[in-house]
Amino acid sequence: QSGEYFVPITGEVDIEKQIEEITKEINYNKGFLSSIQKKLQNESFVNNAPEKVVAMERKKQADTEAKIQALQAQLNRLS
Repeated sequence: QSGEYFVPITGEVDIEKQIEEITKEINYNKGFLSSIQKKLQNESFVNNAPEKVVAMERKKQADTEAKIQALQAQLNRLS
């Protein structure tokens, strides 16, 4: 069974502030992604680190890329 629900909002939603916060989060995640990519591009790290550690870094990379995409989509909806 479906229905419509209305949630009263007290006060205005500050779109500019939301855009600013999302942009900050995107920039932070891009910096984090860059540090992960540097590790994974370092042959010494990849060749000498345990396989489990390298796999964890690759998962972090994929998760961060997905988060950036989601944030970018959210930002596009607000703009």
